[in-house]
Amino acid sequence: MQPTQRRMGRPKSFNASEKQTTILALDRALDVLDALAGASGMTLSDLSTHLDQSPATMHRVLATLHARDVVEIDPRTQAWHIGSAAFRMGSAFLRRSSIVERSRPVMRELMEATGETSNLGIERNGEVMFISQVETHENIRAFFPPGTLSPMHASGIGKALLSCYSDQRIERYFQSARLNGFTDKTITRPDVLRDELARIRNRGWSFDDEEKADGMRCIAAPIRDIHGEAVAGISISGPTHRMPESAIDRIGALVADAAAQVSRGLGSS
Repeated sequence: MQPTQRRMGRPKSFNASEKQTTILALDRALDVLDALAGASGMTLSDLSTHLDQSPATMHRVLATLHARDVVEIDPRTQAWHIGSAAFRMGSAFLRRSSIVERSRPVMRELMEATGETSNLGIERNGEVMFISQVETHENIRAFFPPGTLSPMHASGIGKALLSCYSDQRIERYFQSARLNGFTDKTITRPDVLRDELARIRNRGWSFDDEEKADGMRCIAAPIRDIHGEAVAGISISGPTHRMPESAIDRIGALVADAAAQVSRGLGSS
């Protein structure tokens, strides 16, 4: 009989259930951070309503986090925001990988070559998480702060990554994902998305044609590591009037070349 395998990081004699090992106060604090990270500022009342917690409970959590500079408050609006300590912690995540460091010069070159904002994103829990951006000099531009999440089926980077998945992994994605519509052009049917992924595989880059936001387009390509696995995506985003149909193939080739350059830096053949 095989011995029971204990979870990593647990003492040998520790066999409590997942529910028993959860620290409620810490769980609430992380809920607060998650809510603040997805907003441009929330008041105590906003947080209480959003998280269905009493104002007193939320105040204790915020006061604790504020003492460690994990959150901060705007005295004028009384809105709470992510603080400097949280930024430092998040930066540690980026330092775990050389993808950001190796991508930055390529992203700058791509922005200069196309005149549009260049983005870097990875897959996290079935969504695209943007981790780096080089903004265009134009006044009208796409903006995805590090940590921003976007649905994979309505994202250039998301579709580029999905195109690299095995058939089995794609089916698992369809079982768990909600293909919500954001514009009239969003792909919301699995069969249509499968056909789109096949086209992406053949040409090497994806095209988000106003599928997440009206008037905005995105072209992306996957970045592969030394094992040939897609670990990130690089993209160009901009308004339709600066990314007309006639320029899509040219930009697609530039984005694919940029992804290949970063991939070689990561050891991909």
